[in-house]
Amino acid sequence: MRVLIAGLGNMGRSHALAHHGHPDTEIVALVNRSPVDLPEGLKGYPLFTDFHQALAETKPDLAVIATYTDTHPEYAIAAMEAGAHVFVEKPLAMTADDAQHVVDTAKRLNRKLGVGYILRHHPSWQRLIAEARGLGGPYVFRLNLNQQSDGPTWETHKALMETTSPLVDCGVHYVDVMCQITDAQPVRVHGMGLRLSDEIAEDMYNYGQFQVVFDDGSVGWYEAGWGPMMSETAFFVKDVVSPNGAVSITDANKGASDDVDGHTKVGGLLVHRPGDDRLIDLPDEPGHQELCDAEQAWIVDAIQTNADLSRHMTDAVQSLRICLAADESIRTGQIITLGETP
Repeated sequence: MRVLIAGLGNMGRSHALAHHGHPDTEIVALVNRSPVDLPEGLKGYPLFTDFHQALAETKPDLAVIATYTDTHPEYAIAAMEAGAHVFVEKPLAMTADDAQHVVDTAKRLNRKLGVGYILRHHPSWQRLIAEARGLGGPYVFRLNLNQQSDGPTWETHKALMETTSPLVDCGVHYVDVMCQITDAQPVRVHGMGLRLSDEIAEDMYNYGQFQVVFDDGSVGWYEAGWGPMMSETAFFVKDVVSPNGAVSITDANKGASDDVDGHTKVGGLLVHRPGDDRLIDLPDEPGHQELCDAEQAWIVDAIQTNADLSRHMTDAVQSLRICLAADESIRTGQIITLGETP
């Protein structure tokens, strides 16, 4: 299977390394708009600065898109129209309409479309979802990820905030977890946010929080912040509460709040039922590269076996709709009412 990888930042490099080591794929091109230092294993591949040129010249079977969010719909649709299946990093698009257009294109052209929800490939997060569903709803979701970033990480965050807030960029992961647990439709969203740095645009905020209400009565809270001013106290809270108890990620040694490996670590789960607490130890968790290996193996297998990704695509649009509604709420000061999922 011929693979093109576009965007060679943290995620793109990891996806490229996954295909470098995959027995059924061959990298035919790497794409990055600016010069980039590559790990030794990736230095021998053709390197383009223009995605469309690389697409036309190499004719891949699979395009892996890990560029900034504003290019995702254009690149994904171009790749599908050129005959390729697509794996695209989250968020899928800047707007819910654009995200739905990408999904509609995949359906119309019968292409596989995978979105980079890396937690779906983590066995510990799969276990958390299963344990929470076992409790039964309705649910209270308490989730956050605040990152005290400085130096190169803060520069990366500022670049991301040229197009996408931390609430949207990170939130889609955890809203996707909420949606997998409850299976309910979102009803309304209320957000609030604040610009805590003059190093970012005046119309952007680097701290945000929102509440979402689902039609089964479940309620969710999510919080995200980036920057050198952020606190590392309680930066990683993951609780799911139901009438029958709760499931929580225990305090594992996650490292600093901007350590990418720590963002997916679970370490252990505390399953609480009234009168009965059960600690589930989850040793030997996969690291960031292993999870990227699993993600890319998943999309390759989906192509090879013609797997039905309809629910995956619907969930990707739904989680984005909720986070974009939170962003709209922050910018307008209004509670956003959501209609039916397309």
